[in-house]
Amino acid sequence: MTATITVRRAEPEDYPAVRRIYDAPLAQADTLQLPFPSLDLWRARMQSVDGNSHLLVAECGDELVGQLGLQVSTNPRRRHVGDLGMGVRDDWRGRGVGTALLEAALVLADGWLQLRRIELQVYARNAAAIALYEKHGFEQEGLLRDYAYRDGTYVDALAMARVRG
Repeated sequence: MTATITVRRAEPEDYPAVRRIYDAPLAQADTLQLPFPSLDLWRARMQSVDGNSHLLVAECGDELVGQLGLQVSTNPRRRHVGDLGMGVRDDWRGRGVGTALLEAALVLADGWLQLRRIELQVYARNAAAIALYEKHGFEQEGLLRDYAYRDGTYVDALAMARVRG
């Protein structure tokens, strides 16, 4: 039986569950989050969201299982651009959480925020995430060599974007 995943806007009180998403080995390996995230750090992040940041969460039942951020550029010449990042709880990977979050973000971007371009960076070896983004119209635009330091080594990332015609 497939679980029903619901996407909604994140609320400040979601901070313990969002911290749980990023306090796991796979989520840390595939994002820029550091190990041992504090509750205070996530409380502050979730309470200081400005009008250009759109945070979404995915729920299944009473469990929060994924989080996505869509940041609209504040530069007047790039108001048509959003930057996207997301994380899925380790035990919920491969179950449609990323798809649900990404589809909700694209509805928001296209239908409400007038975004023409959405950018993201993804680690070059994260084949599942790359496939998800490509399935939703993102294209690889470049290789970012030694993009981040992870588990004692430098790793490459891909710059990807989706541009609406």
